[in-house]
Amino acid sequence: MTGFAARLTDAIRARNSVLCAGIDPHLDLLPPLFQQKNMTEAVRDWAFELIPLLAGQVPVIKPQAAMFERLGPSGMTMLASLSQAAMAEGLMVIMDAKRGDIGSTAAAYAEAWLGHEAGFASDALTINPYLGRDSLEPFAEKAQKSKAGLFTLLRTSNPGSADIQMLQSIEKKPVFHHVADMIRPFMESMVDASGFSSFGVVIGATWPDEQAALRKMLPECLFLIPGFGAQGASASDALAGLVKGPEGWEGGVVNSSRGLTMPAEANEARNLTDWRAAIRSATSQTIQALR
Repeated sequence: MTGFAARLTDAIRARNSVLCAGIDPHLDLLPPLFQQKNMTEAVRDWAFELIPLLAGQVPVIKPQAAMFERLGPSGMTMLASLSQAAMAEGLMVIMDAKRGDIGSTAAAYAEAWLGHEAGFASDALTINPYLGRDSLEPFAEKAQKSKAGLFTLLRTSNPGSADIQMLQSIEKKPVFHHVADMIRPFMESMVDASGFSSFGVVIGATWPDEQAALRKMLPECLFLIPGFGAQGASASDALAGLVKGPEGWEGGVVNSSRGLTMPAEANEARNLTDWRAAIRSATSQTIQALR
């Protein structure tokens, strides 16, 4: 198996799309068409219906683990099955679990969440770097062994991210720049044939100037970019840190969740035919907006 960065870059070029479909089953936002007394079954029906509609259109999906975890053991079993179903349809999977710990606990998280053979199979995993360098090492080691990828939180899209990430150090640099410097050795050690690194970062579409600056700091880094659409960032904001390749934008993916998988037209659909058409339309429109 080739490295994660190369696989993702090939998938982006093949589809001419940097769109990542977020699978976030907010229970209070599920379309009425799928609502039923058993919420686990409602989420399963909705999520598994999405997979064939997204396959061939987007390069990657990003399930939000917390939304499945709230359903208990059945939700976590569903998440594992959903990942396998997506991979069987040719989709790549970024598990948005934001894991982070030290020592043997970090190693256990890495074994559970990274690689196609993991209990929660994935192509990549989101992680939290704010425990320091040693908390990242087990994840990086497992990612390299399993040809998987990592996206470490760096400058997140929420307004409260400034409380810590934008604090100025004595060197007059924001904290997230120091984190970028800390991850540089990991990133450089995981560059593959694509020219990009399988050790990437999460940076919000809501910060386009900081995306552009970070691209100069970490030119080989893959970006996972949340905040587009429902969170208020425009397409031009979301693309600010990406680069032009032979088929279009590359160097990362832009996530869309509610705007893509829960658009108003789909929520108003009264049958599966109309719902599927609405999802296809929303996917096509979002792909075009990001070209």
